[in-house]
Amino acid sequence: MLAGEPNKDPVMSQHDRQLAPQTRTLSGAEVAFDPGELFYSRTDDRGVIVEGNQVFRRISGFGWTELKGAPHKLVRHPDMPKGVFHLFWNRLKSGKKMVAYVKNRTKDGRHYWVTALTWKIPEGYLSVRMKPTTELRAEIEAIYKDLLDAEQNEGVTPEQSAERLLAKIADMGFLDYEAFMAHALRTEMENTSKLVHMPLTPMQLRFFAMFDTISELGAEVEGLVDVISAIRTVPMNMRILASRLESSGGPISAISVNYSQMLEEMSTWIKQFAEGPDCTFARIKSAIQQGQFLVCASSMQSSMSLCFANDLAGIKDATLLAEDKETLEREALRFQDEAQDSLKLIESEVRRLSRSVLDMKRYVTGLSSTRMMCKIESASLGDSDTALNGIVEQLDERQDEIERRLAKVVELNSNIQGHSAMLRSMS
Repeated sequence: MLAGEPNKDPVMSQHDRQLAPQTRTLSGAEVAFDPGELFYSRTDDRGVIVEGNQVFRRISGFGWTELKGAPHKLVRHPDMPKGVFHLFWNRLKSGKKMVAYVKNRTKDGRHYWVTALTWKIPEGYLSVRMKPTTELRAEIEAIYKDLLDAEQNEGVTPEQSAERLLAKIADMGFLDYEAFMAHALRTEMENTSKLVHMPLTPMQLRFFAMFDTISELGAEVEGLVDVISAIRTVPMNMRILASRLESSGGPISAISVNYSQMLEEMSTWIKQFAEGPDCTFARIKSAIQQGQFLVCASSMQSSMSLCFANDLAGIKDATLLAEDKETLEREALRFQDEAQDSLKLIESEVRRLSRSVLDMKRYVTGLSSTRMMCKIESASLGDSDTALNGIVEQLDERQDEIERRLAKVVELNSNIQGHSAMLRSMS
């Protein structure tokens, strides 16, 4: 309750009159609401609530006179670790967007979970929230419990707790928090789309397909790394064989030198393409991931703006809500424009990948020549040396796998180009 307010609201506000009555039962229970219902609120720069929609007010159980002018932490649940909000505000104050699973409390002591998308606007902050419906929420809830325990029993500070949260997100397999946000928003929106029988937007579907494709491409490149690593012993085996054959081993020794050089060049190509945070693959995947996040956020904003009809109907002064509806529509377009910027980077990087693959094909052609020379030497030695026959068989097997994986990389890269072209036509 705000300072100076009476313990009970003697008169309902015009916002509250429209709220459907909600039965309140046992304290501690979870409030049920539909997956298609979206929460909305706007705060000032200090996190003080300025506006909010009927769903927010109905589910929270607070009257509008209690919410308006109160800090948003009014609905903060004690089960939420401080580290989450430390990360939350650090990102927002640095101009970054934020997605987080949040457990909120109602006025009567119950709770409800939301997947919250929050970002900065000139007037303060906007937040659109949806009901989480996937198993990811349970995974995050378990992490929150560990963080809360550490804060309460180990003296862990909010900053340290936020660092632990990021470490646990990394343990889940996410490169960074941006990767987690993009995955969480996509996962929740895909599942909600199925539950409420509302199709995803064409832009969402294209970005999802493109992200799945780049992930598959990454798996193929990892396979190439493994193959190249597995055959790095071949030149050494050739040299050992050449020394054993003495004078007749000269050609094999020369072949081993050429083969070793080609493997080194291929390894360098792989490193430049797939290793490190600034490699070609990382840049492509990051741009696709960012675009995927932005089109999901934009869709969420657009859906929220369409839900304002009930809030605006019958209100004497709908000025602020009408302005917020326009703001959400404008922000949805801004996020789409940012997604198009990501698309430009994607197109640039996949063109670079196409050129890079040509280099890799030349290396593969060199390997084919080496394999052929080995076969010629094997034939000249006849059946006198089974070791060389074994090397030739190994080269055949590995060469086939390299060519197959490289062909798949070319195919997947072409698929990404196709998706990006379709996305460009939608802009």
